[in-house]
Amino acid sequence: MLRTVIFDMDGVIVDTEPVHRYAYYQHFNELGIEVPEEMYTSFTGFSTKNTYQKVKEHYEIPQEVDDLVLRKRTLFNEAFDTKPDLELIEGVRDLIVHLHQQDIELILGSSASKSTIHRVFNRFELFPYFTHIVSGEDFPQSKPDPAIFIEAASLAKIKAKEHCLVIEDSTNGIKAANAAGIKVLGYQSLNSKQQDYRTADFVIKSFLDIDAKHLAQLFV
Repeated sequence: MLRTVIFDMDGVIVDTEPVHRYAYYQHFNELGIEVPEEMYTSFTGFSTKNTYQKVKEHYEIPQEVDDLVLRKRTLFNEAFDTKPDLELIEGVRDLIVHLHQQDIELILGSSASKSTIHRVFNRFELFPYFTHIVSGEDFPQSKPDPAIFIEAASLAKIKAKEHCLVIEDSTNGIKAANAAGIKVLGYQSLNSKQQDYRTADFVIKSFLDIDAKHLAQLFV
């Protein structure tokens, strides 16, 4: 029986990827480095800290990782606050509300920083629906390391993993759920690029295609 759903945020609840991309490449320009598309795509699902750790492995950058993270976060916040057309992924609010009404516990397991999560949750009034928020900035390794989902599942009222589902849109996120031993629903959006959904237990292309009843049937 489905009792807990762990949501990723970026690319699942809200598409902040264009804002992140803008902030990252603004910063890369400031640093005087050229990050190819293939490398940037490989960072999908990483925390900002882990992204810059990887960047420093490839480029000679004198700044410390923490300073790089702060600069990128400033660029992101400036862009986020001035972007009027930022909206939730189509159909995801109805799914969140419906799951909550069915007494299914909702937990966030996102690689995003706490400040970014709070900006999104405040803007779209999502706090009432989620019992816990787990941020990737609290872990030394990003997805595909399973720590974030293991922690999220441990916070659930019903802790058995067989009653839990992760919703993810990235290769790294799906691998993290696999490694955590939790079933995963892959969300393959039109904006998904070079992501691998083969190890997801289920795959959808629109949140309009599912509701709490459909998700519950996956656990029958």
